[in-house]
Amino acid sequence: MAVHAFKAEVFIGSKMLRFYGNAHKVFAIMPERSYLSRECPFGRVWVRLMTSSKRVQDRSREKRVRELEVATEKWKIANKVMFLMELLKSEPEMIMKVRLLEQYRRQINLPKPHKISDFIRKSPKLFELYKDERGVLWCGMTKEGEELLEEHDGLVEENGDKAAEHVTRCLMMSVDKKLRLDKIAHFRRDFGLPLDFRVSWVNKFPELFKVVKDEDGEEYLELVKWNPAWAITELEKRTMGLTEESEHKPGLLSLPFPMNFPPSYKKMYRYRGKIEHFQKRTYLSPYADARGLEAGSKEFDKRAIAVMHELLSFTLEKRLVTDHLTHFRREFVMPQKLMRIFLKHCGIFYVSERGKRFSVFLTEAYDGPELIEKCPLILWKEKLLRFTGYRGRKRDIQTYSDTLEMEEKELLYSSSSGGDDDDDMISDDDDDDEMDIDEVNEAYEEN
Repeated sequence: MAVHAFKAEVFIGSKMLRFYGNAHKVFAIMPERSYLSRECPFGRVWVRLMTSSKRVQDRSREKRVRELEVATEKWKIANKVMFLMELLKSEPEMIMKVRLLEQYRRQINLPKPHKISDFIRKSPKLFELYKDERGVLWCGMTKEGEELLEEHDGLVEENGDKAAEHVTRCLMMSVDKKLRLDKIAHFRRDFGLPLDFRVSWVNKFPELFKVVKDEDGEEYLELVKWNPAWAITELEKRTMGLTEESEHKPGLLSLPFPMNFPPSYKKMYRYRGKIEHFQKRTYLSPYADARGLEAGSKEFDKRAIAVMHELLSFTLEKRLVTDHLTHFRREFVMPQKLMRIFLKHCGIFYVSERGKRFSVFLTEAYDGPELIEKCPLILWKEKLLRFTGYRGRKRDIQTYSDTLEMEEKELLYSSSSGGDDDDDMISDDDDDDEMDIDEVNEAYEEN
């Protein structure tokens, strides 16, 4: 049976109520915050009423950092090429029919009408196209491409111990000391894990973690033994000079976070007191038990900042797709509104809205568009880019802009219970002793 979507507008006194929905779900927006429910011909209607919250795109337009948008583009190109190389590597003869590559458009993020073959032709030093006797177009790697891939595999092998440490520390930060294996897969490239990490790599470190299954057959990676030497945050190491030999027990911290504000942030003097107030507030270490913290409290939010700071410090690019972070909100005891925290603390994090998936950067790790510290795998990525058609031209960086129709679909098909649908909506109900989102926006130079 077909289910038709609809939208309608109803005036209640001087207020207008907008409905979006179908036969199973109705969503409504009003200019006041409250929750209503009543019976209607479609069944029970849950009405979620919202304040004057704005989309992330609207909030971040004035604070775009061109250099980090260029870095986003650079890493995106490298990851697309890497995906294609790994895909070819998985084939027995390392070749594939080009028409079969069409099914991977989403992973390569190549929208129609762009052709897969055109994308491949931009990197003739890495990939080659040829037709067989029947005229079918095939794709394979050049000798240089195969040698580059072998070099990458060697670097991943060398990075194995460090990657195992970072995965273990993620397990130590998690509330149950275990994480779903398919969720860790989201961090595979970010942590420098091998392609076969779910099959064989996870079994190479039995002294650190092991694979277990729950009653539903879901696979988890579980911590085997707590390592106190690894319960030291990267910030503690840099600020206090703590090492793995130091006697340390995770607890309350009062370390200030390094801040690197965007160039257009011109009114910091006006809010210096609030920034200092935030920096002086104590917070719980990411490796301490956080189950006693009250959700929504300032201590809860600041610990979440510390967790995200630690996770980003583990990554090769010091950057993560925000979607990947939201998968771990329960495991790492983080708030629902992660995007609000990223935007509010723009001196610590930078949100790039380039493309359909947002990325968050650790600002202290970058000098302009370049990483300050580059591990061997990052140097390899930069070498890979020199074999592609990407030349790092600083062209105009356009950002993803939703149409009204797309907004309406998002409202219609997201959860209407006020749970996980807050990532791209941010509200302004913050206390006065810290900067709220509007004050952050006002601190930017006017155009």
